[in-house]
This record gives sequence, structure tokens and C-alpha cells, in this order.
Amino acid sequence: MRTNPYIPFPSKILDVIKHTKKEYTFKMEFYGDVKPGQFFEVSIPKFGEAPISVSGITDNSVDLTIRKVGRVTDEVFENYIGDTLFLRGPYGNGFDIGKYTYGECVVVAGGTGVSPVRGVINALAASADSKDKHVILGFRSPSDMLFRDDIADWENNIDLILTMDKEAEGYTGNVGLVTKFIPELKLKDIESAQAVVVGPPPMMKFSVIELLKLGFKEENIWVSYERKMCCGIGKCGHCKVNDTYICLDGPVFNYVDSKTLID
Repeated sequence: MRTNPYIPFPSKILDVIKHTKKEYTFKMEFYGDVKPGQFFEVSIPKFGEAPISVSGITDNSVDLTIRKVGRVTDEVFENYIGDTLFLRGPYGNGFDIGKYTYGECVVVAGGTGVSPVRGVINALAASADSKDKHVILGFRSPSDMLFRDDIADWENNIDLILTMDKEAEGYTGNVGLVTKFIPELKLKDIESAQAVVVGPPPMMKFSVIELLKLGFKEENIWVSYERKMCCGIGKCGHCKVNDTYICLDGPVFNYVDSKTLID
């Protein structure tokens, strides 16, 4: 039993999946309860810590999809299968899968924002009424795509729209921002439909606007915020917005609550 939340525990790297030049998924050994949308603090002694969202869950592991963008993540990328990283967590509230697997649901995600909702999409694809699940995923270009194998599977089970921000040589699919495709959604009951939106702040802002135009209720929209959550337990204050600690009260929020968070 881990009694001191400040002390990280060692976790073995079970597998490494390379998505792009800068984004890898590290499958880390972990036994315990965890939900999509929660995060871990990943650390390497002498280099520091970084908060990383959970992108996959099994009985003995969690997937952490990491982008190489700084001192800590640069060092993480020097570690491979069989090596050890240090973790603290999981932290945050995560997504309540039960809210989305029954009835209609829309997931809109962009770029690395696909990572925290990967578990949600997997649950939607496995649900009995998967054809009532709609997912819009956007990436900058085909070379920036994450979870290619998952996307191929999702296309067979749910209504999936995959789009790129700009045209690319050899690419013949959808082109345009995710907001372009939200008005095209065909929903049976907009009153009860749920929506999950995760991605860069501007994308989230305008995606929610488009969902509201469709007739979504504010209380049926869920978002996930990404901030510098240094401690993960509401002590350092780096993630505080007004009186809200993103690491404790989030990172998943109902839109009714999140719309009042002004940074």
C-alpha cells in the first residue's frame, strides 16, 4: 500500500509503441484502479516530473502516450522495454464511462487530445449500440496521426470521421478542422446525447460552440483540461484557476462548470 503520495514508485516499461517522431506510447506495469482521463506524474531522478494522461488500461498495465517536448520527456525517450520509470498516481477524476456507453454519444478530439479519450472510444466501440456512437478525430497531417491500429478498428464499429488540418501528398481523406464536421452529425435524440471534447483550447472552445448550435445541452458536454499539474494533489497551486484545482477537481469537467474557469 502506498501511503505517501509524494513518493513515486518504480514501474517497468512493458512495451513501447512509436506513433510519430515525437510521440510514443509507453506501456507501464501497474496494478490498481484507474480510469481514462486520469493522469500520472512520470519522473526520472535528477531530471524531474511530467504529468501524462492515461491512454490505455489493462489488468496489469497503463498506457502513457508521451510527446517529446522537454527535459523530462527527452530523457524518458531514452528508456525502452525492460527499463524502469517512476510514477505517482493516478490523479484526477477521469471519465465516467457509464455516462457515454448507453445512448448516443459524440467524441471530438484533436492531436494529443486523442490520448485521454482513447479508453472512452474503445468502450464506445465495444458497446451494444456502437453505431449510435460518433467520433471526430483531427490531426495536423497523416504523419502526426496517433493510434493508427485503433483507428482502423474503430472505423468498423462506430461512426468515425478522421480529418487532417491540411492536404498532404498521397492523402485522399477528409481535410479541415474538426469543427467543420460537427454540423454534419445525424443524431436521433439531441436532448439526451452526450458529448466529450478534448484537444487544444481553441479547438475545444469552437467545438463546444458547434455542439451547442446543434442543440446539445450544456450539462451533457464534458471536457478535459490540460495544465501544468506539478504535484497532482492540490498543494503546489500551479494548476489553480480561480478556486479550482485542475488536478483535483478535474481534469475532466462538465461544461457547465468549466465555462466559468477563466485563466
